[in-house]
Amino acid sequence: MTEPTPSAPVEPSAAPSGAPAQLLGASDIRRLAEEIGVRPTKTLGQNFVIDGNTIRRIVAAADISADETVLEVGPGLGSLTLGLLDAATSVVAVEIDPVLAAKLPDTVARWRPDAVENFHLVLADAMKVTALPVQPTALVANLPYNVAVPVVLHLLQHFPSLRHGLVMVQDEVADRLAAGPGSKTYGVPSVKAAWYSGMRKAGVIGMNVFWPAPKIHSGLVAFTRREPPATSVTREEVFAVIDAAFAQRRKTLRAALAGWAGSAAEAERCLRAAGVDPTARGEVLDITAFARIAEAHAQPGS
Repeated sequence: MTEPTPSAPVEPSAAPSGAPAQLLGASDIRRLAEEIGVRPTKTLGQNFVIDGNTIRRIVAAADISADETVLEVGPGLGSLTLGLLDAATSVVAVEIDPVLAAKLPDTVARWRPDAVENFHLVLADAMKVTALPVQPTALVANLPYNVAVPVVLHLLQHFPSLRHGLVMVQDEVADRLAAGPGSKTYGVPSVKAAWYSGMRKAGVIGMNVFWPAPKIHSGLVAFTRREPPATSVTREEVFAVIDAAFAQRRKTLRAALAGWAGSAAEAERCLRAAGVDPTARGEVLDITAFARIAEAHAQPGS
């Protein structure tokens, strides 16, 4: 019996002079996946972008300077990676899937041979990464829907060199991250993200630019790093107040914070000391108000 002939490696087409560099299209992505025997999995939230124009739109919206180092989480088969290499000095990609990670350097070498030395690959879970081979200044990523918020918060916490970024997440999550006090979508992700940065909705991405196509739209969220609120307490202490306030968001803050403070009376004392109405609810407070409440709790009897 004759052995099956393996698929020919995917090679980039030469771009006309002056034209944008070639990016991976739908057929390229599927052939790359076939080469390594990969089928996108829901477990890892894998939805590969198959449209070059979408990649260009993401890179443009990220507003990357030519001298920057970009952190990409979940590069997958490399469609966004190539676009980022065209825009930045270097890219450090964190990939959790060892099969995909093993293929990425080859893809970069085929499609961007002049950028090989500018590409750094880290095989790791982004939620556990606390050090990288180069210090990134921007985060640009197509994040798995199920871990998008914790990944963003983790990276902002551990990599203060990140000055700005653009992440693609589930559209509903994008609304939550970018929401302000008083909004129906304002909650824990909104407030905790505000500790690190200002976030805004930067667009919506349709379903047909992915393989496989998700059942919902994706949203782009842009952020710019800023200093956290000036406070005498730690981030952990402030975040504990936030978690308690939204655990029972229909309750007044006096009731919602009773367990955190030790009693409803102590919660009321902290709220009044912080200049917050005890009958208010968490969704009307900004990050500075939560910091004041944590400070009041740290000063018993004040």
